[in-house]
Order: sequence, then C-alpha cells, then structure tokens
Amino acid sequence: MNEINKSALILLVWILFFNVSSTQDLPADNLRTPTSAKDLSPIIATEGSVDVNEYFVGPGDNIFLSISGVRELVYNLIINQEGWIYLPQVGGIDLNNLTLAQAKNKMVESINHYYKNVQIFISLIDFRIIKVSLLGDVKKPSNFIITANSRLMDLVSLSDELTETSNIRNIKIISKKNSTKIYDLLSFERFGNYAQNPLLREGDVVIVDRVDKTVTINGLIKYPGEYAYVKGESIYNLIQLAGGFLSTAKIDTIEVVRFYDNGISQKSEFFSLEELKKNEFLLQQKDYVIIREIPEYYIEYFVKIDGFVIYPGFYKIIKNKTTLKNVIEQAGGFLEEASLTEATLTRNIDKEKEDPEFERLKLINPADMTDDEYDYFKSKSRQTSGRVVIDFVDLFINNNLTENIVLRRGDVITIPEQKNYIIMLGQFINPGKIIYNPSLTIKDYIALAEGFGWRALEGEVRVIKATTGEWIDADDVVKLDPGDTIWVPEDPPGPKFWEVFMDGLQIIAQLATIVAATAAIIIATR
Repeated sequence: MNEINKSALILLVWILFFNVSSTQDLPADNLRTPTSAKDLSPIIATEGSVDVNEYFVGPGDNIFLSISGVRELVYNLIINQEGWIYLPQVGGIDLNNLTLAQAKNKMVESINHYYKNVQIFISLIDFRIIKVSLLGDVKKPSNFIITANSRLMDLVSLSDELTETSNIRNIKIISKKNSTKIYDLLSFERFGNYAQNPLLREGDVVIVDRVDKTVTINGLIKYPGEYAYVKGESIYNLIQLAGGFLSTAKIDTIEVVRFYDNGISQKSEFFSLEELKKNEFLLQQKDYVIIREIPEYYIEYFVKIDGFVIYPGFYKIIKNKTTLKNVIEQAGGFLEEASLTEATLTRNIDKEKEDPEFERLKLINPADMTDDEYDYFKSKSRQTSGRVVIDFVDLFINNNLTENIVLRRGDVITIPEQKNYIIMLGQFINPGKIIYNPSLTIKDYIALAEGFGWRALEGEVRVIKATTGEWIDADDVVKLDPGDTIWVPEDPPGPKFWEVFMDGLQIIAQLATIVAATAAIIIATR
C-alpha cells in the first residue's frame, strides 16, 4: 500500500470516528427519552464552573482528552451506557460511581501506563441527560428528563408539581443503590445552603411528603407563620429560618407554648436569646414560639402645628407632660393674622365603630326622610372625627389653664387666618362677605346684603357658627362672631316651563290617540 493510500485510509477512519462522536454528542431525545417522562432538558443553565468533587460522571457525559508529547493527540470521548470510557491505545476504563475529580485521576493513571513524559488535559465538555422520579404529595407523580447538572431546586421549580400541603422541609431522595437522604429545601431558599440543594443523579427518586407535624412562630420576626416540623431542629434554628428578629423584638423573654405529653394541656416556657444560643433547646410537635415587642420602644412622639404661628411644623413632645401652651410657645407664638376663635386641635383616635343607622340614611333621599331622621343625618354629617373641644381664646387671652390640655402623639393643631367678616350665603340680592362689626345684628347684615332674594324663605334664616359648625335659628343667636355664615334657603321652585310643555304634549298625544280609536270604532259599526 503506497503512502497516498495510507493517508486516504487514515483520513477516512478519522472522518468516521468524528461522525460517530458527533452523533453520540446529540441529545437524541426520541431515542433516549421514555414517552411517559416529562422533558425538562431544553432549559439548560450552569452555575459557573462545575465542582469536580461534587459532580458524578455517568453514561452520556462528553469528555475532552488531550495528550501532548512529541505530537498532540485530541479525543472527544463519550462515556458508554455501562459507565465505561474507551481510550485509544489504553483501553476501557470503568468510571461508575466516580466524581469528575476521581474519574480524571483514574484516566490519568491509566494513560501514564502507556505514555511517558506527556502532558494530559481532561475536561467535561457537555452534560448528559438523566431521568429522575418525583413522587408523593405532588400534583401528578411523574418521571422527568433533566440535565445532569440539575439540582433539587431545579426539579421542583421547573416541574411546578408541588401542592399547598407539600412538605419541602423533609424531602426524601432515594438513590438507585437504595440509600436515602433527607433535605430541607426551605433552608436553601432562605440561606442559599447548597448542602440542602443537592445535584440529582440518574435514577433518583424524589419523594415529597405531606405536611403533618408543624411548629409556629409569630410576633416580631421577619417571616412569621406555620412551618413544617423537622426532627432535631432547635428553637434558635427556627428563629434563624424565620429570618431573625425585627428591630423592636423583646429577646430576653421568648415564650414557647407547648403541649404536655398528653397532647391536651399546654404550658409556657420562657427563654432568653443567649440561652437559646448556648443550649440546644429542641422543638416539639405543635410548639408555638412567640416573640413580643419591647414596650415604648422607638415610638415617635410628635405633634404638628399648621397655620398662623411663627414656626409651623413638627414638634417633639414628652409623653403625659407636654401641654398645648408649651408647644405654641416652642412654635414662637401666634402671628397677628391668627384666628384663635377658629383654632382647632384634632386627635388621632382609633377607628370609630360603624354607625349602621347613619349608613342606612346615606342610602335614602333626604326628601324621603322623617324630620328626626333628617336632623340625625345632618348632625352626624357635620361631626368632625377626632376634634377636641378647646377654647383657645380662653386659654391664650384669659389664661384659663383648665383649657391647657396635655398633648398626645399625632395631635394636629390648626391655627387658621383670622376671618374679619361675615359670610352671606343663599337667597340674598347681593350675597358675599361683609366686614365684621360687633355692633351689627343679623337684620343689619341682611340689609347690607340688599335684602332677601325673590325666592328666599325669610322665616328660615340660619347662622352657621365658624367655631363649631353648628346651625342655629336666627332668633336663637345671641352674638355673631367673625367667620360666621348667615344662610337663607330657597323656596322650592315650581316646575320648569319646558317640563310643563313636554307633559302637555304627551297628554295631548294620548287624547288624540283615544279620539282616533273612538272614531275608528264608530265607523266600523256603521
């Protein structure tokens, strides 16, 4: 055989070898994937470099091998279905149940028996496809096809098979060799603990149990709630799993409520955080851990002053000590334009109990209410929630200290601008604002507004007090104050011309219809 024929033969063998290797490298799902299995393999991602001490090689893994000496030999090798790999001029090597690190060492050791003074480079090129089973408290127990770099979390996330009662804290993984290990996937979710999120191996059976035993942790903790009970878990471990304490947590008296052995009666035990750290107090089924709040801790004591004071804004107060007068003094006192008669103090109070009668009346047309219902509805509508009755004039002008109340956190003090006028509202010829004059009466102000309008109900004049919002009959008013409103209602108007006209047309049309029908009957009877 001449040199040309030898070269052609070598080239042909190389092409055939390369094609076989490339074919083995394809996923070939239609050949290797059972029809009953769910294929999750299209979603392939890496976590970075493979941990050679964690990853177990197996049938289908693609291994790159380079042997460098006088000349370089390069191979793409596939581990066969029996877990062996064949090295040209070396022979078969059993790689069953070996990590990638162990497989590399075994291959190097075998190569060194046949090659001397060479450099060897071995690398995992691509992952194989494996089959695992997901059983137990899941939507539908199934087999899944995944890549060999998949972890427990990948299977759980991609399969979307967990139920509300699935116990992810006690997941059991049974290997092909019938060894069993328990994993707490929640520990991985909370802490990124990879020891609880293992790589899966071909043939693994993942069994998710149903939550049966539980423990509960509530109070000043980041993730309060009910957790699946894990045998051997300590109270401190549960606190860590629940995210740890909030900043206002009382950590010197942590209460654990647990059942006696009879499972009927309960008892309380108290621990400090230091005790829980030093000693391993283990949890029991149905334990209830309570983390309470430090009283009066990080509570902001502020009040707010709005309006016509020299320095409006927020002011710190001392609980049960700072008074209204103290805060006004801190704010620099009142401006000249301030109206003490209309000044108010509003207090944040707990949400008032719903008034069913008021809610009912809100759904009724006022015209359909009885007199008592309408009076109640008006009074309730005008009620200002949280308003504290204080006479600012009596306190700051007459120095009556009985009005000097102690402030509470969240109080809002409002000092409006002085209203040196009376508001004329309703059926006046010239409604508007009239400069306040203490010597003028209601009749005088009506005269200044040029009298009543043509539809005014002159006997229904009301005064709305600026300080209280109270509506008073004009005859009962002792004295007008700046900002008061004099209101005159309108006599209910008659029907509009257009409405009368349209009603008339409808009546005429109906009469015409009746006349036409009558005429038709008369003609028909003749």
